[in-house]
Amino acid sequence: MASEIVTHDIEHDVDHHDDHHQEMTPQWDGGKPVFRASYGKLMMWYFLLSDAFTFAGFLIAYGALRFSSPSWPVPDFVFQLFPFTGDMSLPLIFVTFMTFVLLFSSYTMVRAVQEGHRENKSGVAVWMFLTILGGAGFLGCQAWEWNTLISKENMSLTRNPFGSHTQAGVYLDANGKQSSETFEIGDSYLIHRVGGHHGEEHGEEEGGNHVEEEHFTDPGNYKSAVVSEDGMILRKFLVTEGENEGQVMNQVLGPKAFGALFFCITGFHGFHVFSGLVFLIIIFVNVMSGLYEKRKNGYEMVEKIGLYWHFVDLVWVFVFLVFYLL
Repeated sequence: MASEIVTHDIEHDVDHHDDHHQEMTPQWDGGKPVFRASYGKLMMWYFLLSDAFTFAGFLIAYGALRFSSPSWPVPDFVFQLFPFTGDMSLPLIFVTFMTFVLLFSSYTMVRAVQEGHRENKSGVAVWMFLTILGGAGFLGCQAWEWNTLISKENMSLTRNPFGSHTQAGVYLDANGKQSSETFEIGDSYLIHRVGGHHGEEHGEEEGGNHVEEEHFTDPGNYKSAVVSEDGMILRKFLVTEGENEGQVMNQVLGPKAFGALFFCITGFHGFHVFSGLVFLIIIFVNVMSGLYEKRKNGYEMVEKIGLYWHFVDLVWVFVFLVFYLL
């Protein structure tokens, strides 16, 4: 009898201890967000981190090739055109406008996320629409820039008409006399496509490629040139300084790596902008339909696409710095 009483008291004490322990220690619910971030936002951060390494690899490769090249195009000369201004020289003005458009879209994205936290459907819709306009405007500007460089300046993945003089000189006219056009060491040049020409021709070998010297009249006042088979002009000039002083030399095309790197890196970034724009439109449609309003989660999907959009804008800052300012 006594043993039964003791056993009952022990079981009662154990049950009481377990109940007290459960009250003091809350049970693990298995759904607590890590670092106060949901699973979706955490995975977005992982993706952005891996994507950052990809862009870093591209930009490091650009830097390595640039500083190992004896000459490199001058950004002020390459990116000097602006829409509807003809051939007026406005160095870096257009790309600065592009950058402003994209960075402003990042601000409108911030406002959309803020309105989402307030569960303000109309506010989210307005600011997201402005973000979409900003992204589309940036892509339109980039399309114009690419079209100008390809069709007007004749740049491609394998050909770069831009370069830098490595020595001072003066251009020669059709009669071999010095013209009024001179350049100093480091001044940039651009090789233009022939619009029309006439006169006597004779062939010669230049760098292993067959070229023809032709006299022609060109709107750019280029009076003498060596023309390659693809119609690119390599102008003649007289060296006035340096180890080759007194020699008549021909201009050569710029380093091919510049064109390849420019189109690959800006194209890769443009693809990110285009992808983000598609997702923005899809999420904007869902916002208008009231899908996220029903979830009552502070428009988390808007915040996640906002993280991606800010990343795209931040990457462009580095691309702008590398290609256009350095």
